[in-house]
Amino acid sequence: MSEAAAGLDDADRLADEAFGVEVLQSDVAFAGVVWDIRRERFAYGESALTREFMEHPGAVAVLAVDADDRVLSIQQYRHPIQMRNWELPAGLLDVEGEPPLEAAQRELAEEADLVAADWQPLITLHTSPGGSDEVIHVFRATGLSASPAPFDRGAEEADIVLRWVALDEAVDAVLAGRVHNGIFMAAVLAEHARRSRG
Repeated sequence: MSEAAAGLDDADRLADEAFGVEVLQSDVAFAGVVWDIRRERFAYGESALTREFMEHPGAVAVLAVDADDRVLSIQQYRHPIQMRNWELPAGLLDVEGEPPLEAAQRELAEEADLVAADWQPLITLHTSPGGSDEVIHVFRATGLSASPAPFDRGAEEADIVLRWVALDEAVDAVLAGRVHNGIFMAAVLAEHARRSRG
C-alpha cells in the first residue's frame, strides 16, 4: 500500500532528517590520490565525538533502457574488491560546477558510447553514510543512440564489457546474490518497483 493510500501526511512519512551539529575541528587526516580522509570532532548531546570519513565529490550513475526494454550493465575491474563487477555506467562529480544530469550524460557517452533523448531522476542515495559523505544521483535514460564520436577509454575502463539484460534477469541476479554492486542493485530494484507501481 502506498503512503497516499495509507492516508499518511508529511509528518508521518518515512523520511531522512537533516540534522546539523557544531563541528569543533575538521582536518584532512589523509590526502589521497582520488579522495581524502577527513577527521572531524563535533558536539553531540553532552559529548564531543571524533569520526573519520571519506570526503567524496559525489557521483552519478545511469540506468539506460533500450528500445527492447533491456537495461545496460557494464563489467569493470574494481581493485579494492579485486573483482570484475557488473554495474551501471557511472562516474564522479569531479568537474567543478557540472550539474549531476550533465555528468550522467557525459559518463554514458564515455563508458558506453551512447547518448539518450530522455532523462529522468530514478533515485539518490548515500552509499555508505557511516564512513563516507558520498551522494550518488542515479538517472534513467531512454531514447538511446550511438554517440557521435566513440570515447578513447584507458586504465580500468579500457576493457569494459557491455551487456544488455532484461530487467527481470537483472532482478534475478540481484536476488540470487550473483551481483554485488550496491548502486546497480539499488537502481535495478528501484526500476522494478517503479514499474510494478505503474
